Amino acid sequence: MASLAVLIKKKGFHVTGSDSNVYPPMSTFLEENQIQVLDGFNAENLNPIPNLVVIGNALSRGNEEVEKILEDGIRYISMAELLKEYFIRDRTSIVVTGTHGKTTTTSLLAWLFEAGKKQPGFMVGGIPDNFGTSCQDGGGQFFITEGDEYDTAFFDKRSKFLHYLPHQVILNNIEFDHADIFDSLDDILRSFRFFLRLVPRNGLIVANGDDENVMSLKEYMYSPVVTFGMGSSCEVQAKNIRFTENGSTFLLDWPGHCEQDFHTPLLGEHNIRNSMAGIIIALHNGISPLQIQEGLNQFISIKRRLELKGNPNGIEIYDDFAHHPTAIKETIHALHQKNPSQKIIAVFEPRSNTSVTKVHQKTLANAFVEADEVVLAYPHRMESIPKDNRLDIETILQELHDQRKAAYAFLTVPEIIVHLKKKAESGDAILVMSNGKFDNIHQKLLDQFT
Repeated sequence: MASLAVLIKKKGFHVTGSDSNVYPPMSTFLEENQIQVLDGFNAENLNPIPNLVVIGNALSRGNEEVEKILEDGIRYISMAELLKEYFIRDRTSIVVTGTHGKTTTTSLLAWLFEAGKKQPGFMVGGIPDNFGTSCQDGGGQFFITEGDEYDTAFFDKRSKFLHYLPHQVILNNIEFDHADIFDSLDDILRSFRFFLRLVPRNGLIVANGDDENVMSLKEYMYSPVVTFGMGSSCEVQAKNIRFTENGSTFLLDWPGHCEQDFHTPLLGEHNIRNSMAGIIIALHNGISPLQIQEGLNQFISIKRRLELKGNPNGIEIYDDFAHHPTAIKETIHALHQKNPSQKIIAVFEPRSNTSVTKVHQKTLANAFVEADEVVLAYPHRMESIPKDNRLDIETILQELHDQRKAAYAFLTVPEIIVHLKKKAESGDAILVMSNGKFDNIHQKLLDQFT
């Protein structure tokens, strides 16, 4: 929503908004673009009556502004529909999808197209440091969108990515998530099937051939398909993989198209797949291997994706958006590959609508296998979650203790900081993972260790 607000303002519209609990980086992004955000929702915020209201999927019936819009007949639209009609239509739409890695892959792809002189438009759910913005209209033919399977709005329960007129698609991985929207993995796969039906015969689907759930959809792909990954069955394979403190190097083997070493500054095996997907789409659209490598060399990743916030007294403090067990495991693994001898203290706040429930109760403990120590916060908004459906932190702790892993749980951020102050030493890494603000714990840690 913040990205779209900035995009639409740059088209010459006057934009304001209402929200609650806005936090960086998007709150800062809106301030930098002089977009006023009114705190909380109130019918008075709709005076004077706007020409159009864009309603995000976090709002539902009963919201004061939603009720005012419906009662007074104010014109409204969903975020996804506005993006389609004002920015995507009549362009070549490239949509990046999957449970994990969408933001990183979309940001990287947009930068590769920028390096390839394609002047892409894009919208990402984070802020790529290369651009300093989460969106741009661009002057070229391509528009690149982070395609979210989450629902569109209270009046449109279809996945948002169904609106994006996909012509070329990256399908990176599929797991069960968004338990507040989907009932099961089959329910999520159904939405992806609908999405794949929209890709035309002259389009392209770049699919992760190592992902079983992605490959289960192959019979529903009516367009040319290129599979990528590490497995021998993939059409495009990553070979001779090497990890260093400065990133990853691999041979991209695409018979008949490209056989070349690429280096990416991104860490971890999952980011090799993210990079491969971006490279394949870039090559398909006429960007040369040399331009691609130049783009990779200059890529700075994005905020809140294994972002090093500081190194006070030799203690590295990282921020990451991970909230699904697979993402947690991959993030810790990537940090371990960077420096195998470094002690990693993983700090996790269950905050998303799925992670605060028991959906991942049986798999969460194993996500911390490569962490040396685990610090857990109790689920965000714990009081509002029925106990029989709430993530049981005590059970997670016991499972970690059974694995002979040091593990602790605390109710408040000040308690976590006191604990880390006692435990962390020079040379350690503190990896903070949450999809929310987490009471600004990163800055508080920097202040404490400085």
